[in-house]
Amino acid sequence: MSSPGAGPLLKEWRGRRRRSQLDLAVAAGVSTKHLSFVETGRAKPSPELLLTLAAHLDVPLRDRNSLLLAAGYAPRYTETSFDDPATKVVRASLERLLATHDPYPGVVLDRRWNIVLANNAAGAMTAGVPAHLLQPSVNIFRISLHPEGIAAITLNFEEWATYMLTQLRRLVVSSGDAGLAALEAEVHAYPNVAELLQQGEPMWDGAELLVPCRLLVGGNELSLFTTLTTFGTPRDITLDELAVELFFPADDATDALLRGAAL
Repeated sequence: MSSPGAGPLLKEWRGRRRRSQLDLAVAAGVSTKHLSFVETGRAKPSPELLLTLAAHLDVPLRDRNSLLLAAGYAPRYTETSFDDPATKVVRASLERLLATHDPYPGVVLDRRWNIVLANNAAGAMTAGVPAHLLQPSVNIFRISLHPEGIAAITLNFEEWATYMLTQLRRLVVSSGDAGLAALEAEVHAYPNVAELLQQGEPMWDGAELLVPCRLLVGGNELSLFTTLTTFGTPRDITLDELAVELFFPADDATDALLRGAAL
């Protein structure tokens, strides 16, 4: 018999990914009956089967370890500190990427969108954010949505906040992370966000290809769009949870302003 925790955890992840038992069983090459027995604890899965099912469910490495532990197996994935010498090459590569991206803002984020690395341009964007919003760490959702943070200079707050809240909701649902759920509850309590949520989803006229973030900085309007990049084949939990967010100018005027500021 397997540990009673392994089956329910697997079933929970299957529900998050909206996969049926039949769909997952076929993808993993097992019978639906056997998968059902695994989920109810009537069959003990091998670690290989658990990892195969987790891979098909896109379970993060941190939670794959939890599945293995719940089934009575040793964890397979390490969690190396970002300051550990073992990550020196990766950290140096990310720092080089951010430096190359200057004068456009760029940051490296952890799984809860706390900033772990930032270039000079990103630092300039947060220069006016009150100190109490930067503790215990600088979180993108907090500083972007709090009325005393970057929200105070966001000209299109409704549409940008809608994008940010949608991203946060997806992260909460896809990860089941309690810290992200707490963060979502926090930002929903901000008066500007609460007012936005009461209004319903704002209308978008479709005139632009991307939703930009429009900021009023030093009397000038900056219009930026963002990209997110993750590691392709991580074997370490820390690297699996990192993402690089790069901001690009959405128009020529913003490009000129950012390049001029860097001179």
